[in-house]
Amino acid sequence: MIRVLLPYHLRTLAQVDGEIQLDVPEPVTLAAVLNALESRHPELRGTIRSHEQRQRRAFIRFFACKEDLSNEPPDVQLPPPVVAGREPLLIVGAIAGG
Repeated sequence: MIRVLLPYHLRTLAQVDGEIQLDVPEPVTLAAVLNALESRHPELRGTIRSHEQRQRRAFIRFFACKEDLSNEPPDVQLPPPVVAGREPLLIVGAIAGG
């Protein structure tokens, strides 16, 4: 069971409180988790990744086990603690401004 934490605005859009738990087939990659998340919550399609290229949106970041996975390829396997459900995958809305 993969645990996913979304930023407030995406939790509101998906109408969920707290973390989301997903069954993701092996190998557990970033793309596989996002596919499962968008399958369960189709209203999130296009918010985390673009519709066409399925690339991470500019102001979305991914963190797992205190590591920034945002610039990793989508087929990167998630760390064992995330796969085991001991640690969550964090999807974070980056903040910009001056």
